[in-house]
Amino acid sequence: MSLSVPTQQLCPEFTVCGQITVDDVAVLARQGYRSIINNRPDGEGGPSQPTSAQIEAAAKAAGLAYVHFPVATMMVSPQQVMRYQALCGDLPHPIVAFCAAGGRANVLFQAVGCRVGRSA
Repeated sequence: MSLSVPTQQLCPEFTVCGQITVDDVAVLARQGYRSIINNRPDGEGGPSQPTSAQIEAAAKAAGLAYVHFPVATMMVSPQQVMRYQALCGDLPHPIVAFCAAGGRANVLFQAVGCRVGRSA
């Protein structure tokens, strides 16, 4: 089984993609990811969008860490950037982050200066 969305590896520790499905979580685990960050607010995509709780349950079942860090726009605050960088440093690597199409996940990665490791 393959992922329902393409991924973009931004560095060896961090990959972004668009909205994943519950079934994608097991695929990500088999691909070696250890954490998932959901940057998409619940309900943004309508009733077909899996909820954070659904993705979290699948992540836990697959042995992955999961964090819901929703951002509604490409404009992120300095406080969000600081929290995101700390979060990325605390999570097991490699990490995959997703939103609707991967743009906000990429913006957050760029905003933290591409520093997502424990020594960031």
